[in-house]
Amino acid sequence: MADTQQVEADQKADQKADQRAERKVARLARQIGGFAKAHGGAEGQVAHIGERGARIVLVGEDGGWGDLVAPSTEIARQAVEKAGITVHESFDGEFAAKVTTGPYEWKRMAGIQIGG
Repeated sequence: MADTQQVEADQKADQKADQRAERKVARLARQIGGFAKAHGGAEGQVAHIGERGARIVLVGEDGGWGDLVAPSTEIARQAVEKAGITVHESFDGEFAAKVTTGPYEWKRMAGIQIGG
């Protein structure tokens, strides 16, 4: 009897974890879609960042960029798939060249170089 109760408890815990993951995927997909709408479309790249999860880097058609963090690479991949954006394997070449940097980014990068 105790074994059956433990199995049922484990199944419920797994179901709750799956539901949380589905909600996170849906939330990230909405955020990606909002970014794409605000920037005339978007492309992305998913990068594993260790225990923290995965980073979704987004680049809009207008050169605007941003990022989101997902709790796992699998959730990040599901979110970009659900959002329907083009996903690149790496952040280099033609994809990276689409990023537009403004005065804030240049000032920030210069500050980092001189210890600011």
